[in-house]
Amino acid sequence: MQYKRILLKLSGEALMGDRNYGIDPKRLSEYAKEIKEVVDKGIEVAIVIGGGNIFRGVAGASNGMDRVQGDHMGMLATCINGLALQSALEAENVFTRLQTALEIKEVAEPYIRRKAIRHLEKGRVVIFGAGTGNPYFTTDTAAVLRAIEIDADAILKGTRVDGVYDADPEKFKNAIKFENITFKDVIEKGLKVMDMTAFTLSEENNLPIIIFDMNKTGNLLKLVSGEKIGTLINI
Repeated sequence: MQYKRILLKLSGEALMGDRNYGIDPKRLSEYAKEIKEVVDKGIEVAIVIGGGNIFRGVAGASNGMDRVQGDHMGMLATCINGLALQSALEAENVFTRLQTALEIKEVAEPYIRRKAIRHLEKGRVVIFGAGTGNPYFTTDTAAVLRAIEIDADAILKGTRVDGVYDADPEKFKNAIKFENITFKDVIEKGLKVMDMTAFTLSEENNLPIIIFDMNKTGNLLKLVSGEKIGTLINI
């Protein structure tokens, strides 16, 4: 296996499937099966999910809502998604723990770094909810922060496109895909991979990021097995 411990970043929108909002049980089940295959190979897996399928703080703020309140609503949305993914994984007989940056002790453990690492060492999938617990920070930033804290080998960001392109491949058919690219080149070319706070944190800690298509069956397993899937971003 290429990696021993990974952090998988999923967007909330990915859980919608073909719906306009909410959670598609079929897509959730597909993701759970993909993750199980990786866990069965002995890979330690941590996950951060966004909440955009339920609520996005920035969108709320643009409509007149207080930004801090909106971001807290978004954090709670990630906890809902985390509970849904936990249920789907346990339906596949994968042991999980949900840890949240906001304390919701009735449904999840509070985030404690040492506990999270111990769970991973025991083969449990750890889902991190509520972002960093602070407004103005995205779940991308939370993903990088948690990956650094648990000493993950890489961040695997599952999206609906198969890598990083020089232009939007859904709008421009002649867009060129990068197989490998440096952090510096991503910044200089103005490519949208993650928000700048997350991206800079990843670069400073020499944490590689792989952008890949999570919706293509088998991609996650191929990636951790060493196949060249998606785009690798590193120093």
